[in-house]
Amino acid sequence: MREILSDLVAEQQALDQFLQSISERDWRRKTPAPGWSILDTVSHLAYTETFGAEAIAKGQAFVDAAAITDIDEWTERGVRQGRGKRYQEIIEWWRNGRASVVDALSRMDATDRIAWVVNSMSAKAFATIRLMETWAHGLDIKTAMADKIRPPADGEEDPHADTPRLRHVAWLAHRMLPYAFAEAGEEFPEGGIRVELMGPKYARWVYGPPDAGDVIKGAAGDWCRVAVRRLDAADTSLKAIGDAAETALQIVRAY
Repeated sequence: MREILSDLVAEQQALDQFLQSISERDWRRKTPAPGWSILDTVSHLAYTETFGAEAIAKGQAFVDAAAITDIDEWTERGVRQGRGKRYQEIIEWWRNGRASVVDALSRMDATDRIAWVVNSMSAKAFATIRLMETWAHGLDIKTAMADKIRPPADGEEDPHADTPRLRHVAWLAHRMLPYAFAEAGEEFPEGGIRVELMGPKYARWVYGPPDAGDVIKGAAGDWCRVAVRRLDAADTSLKAIGDAAETALQIVRAY
């Protein structure tokens, strides 16, 4: 858990630092997410972190009491709660929520189960999903601010650059392939699917059986952006070998 929690905190802090450079007016900028501003996006992050902390503390009874029948409606709850609040309140809401989650996860084993909106999951998977959400929504925020992003100062992360933390999103996207196939009504291949990626600084990340006949190759940033629905596979250099691999590029999802 130490590695994923360290990277989760780093991802959240990097986005927090970026948000500190945004003026009050810019918090109202529209993001690529239909109908969502930057303020709405951070409200969603704050709400889900706070909900997550309560789910860890109270278990399935808390999740059941939330009466979630529509994921999109549940997602909008946090956005609605944030509207009318000042951006300083929103960012403090997010900080408090994420700190509570990390604190709770730090006392858990990687295999401990956490009740969640669709199904329960391991503590490690939960932490990975929190990192994925932070990264994906950070992409939306940075897209909204594209005309104002300045070159990084010494010691700062480049807001445009992918980091080695992306390996967690890449792993999650591969891990969820069987779920993605099931949701799409497709049959997942018995031999599995191997994903071979080039990460930042020429790191090589490989997931899946070494003898799989279906293989996806390409840049980790492309794979992850396709998995979080921020980029279409056709607009990347990702290469699929095998029919199931071709299907995977169309239906992969990290959430």
